[in-house]
Amino acid sequence: MKKIKKIAWIVLSLVLCSSPAFAKDFTLSSPQLKDGASMEMTQVFNSFGCSGENVSPELHWKNAPKGTKSFAITMYDPDAPTGSGWWHWVMFNIPANVNSISLGAGTDMSKLPKGTVSSVTDFGAPGYGGACPPEGDKAHRYIVKIVALGVDTLNLDANAMPAYVGFNVNSAKLGEATIEVKYAR
Repeated sequence: MKKIKKIAWIVLSLVLCSSPAFAKDFTLSSPQLKDGASMEMTQVFNSFGCSGENVSPELHWKNAPKGTKSFAITMYDPDAPTGSGWWHWVMFNIPANVNSISLGAGTDMSKLPKGTVSSVTDFGAPGYGGACPPEGDKAHRYIVKIVALGVDTLNLDANAMPAYVGFNVNSAKLGEATIEVKYAR
């Protein structure tokens, strides 16, 4: 009887220790973006009445899910008065061995890891487009997301529309991590 109980405890311990609950969390961080804080002017758009510097933030991520073959990055404003939000940044096919994007890589494509695709945003062109909510509107939320994908590449190009990229990203998603910042003017 003692031997059976001992085996049961060993099996239970193995199951619990290999459980996803004990896995390290997939996380995203940035020197420029602090979760829940206001966006700095460096990351704010420089047009449409906004006077920021339009520099994409530096991003770092760790503890990607097992089986990750590539990553995608998006920045989305669900509060934009469009009825469907606003895509500010869409990148995919970031190699699995990459765990950071340098400051300004969203606007200087030469800083992107080889193979990365920077796709069209709701501004109508590829690359980073910073925050620029309507003047006097409530603070908008800007959700920056790193998504771990179970595919090496998405068969899309820089002309792929953000919603279509989002559909493909979600179809291959293994996990995600986010930073949410706010901005109002």
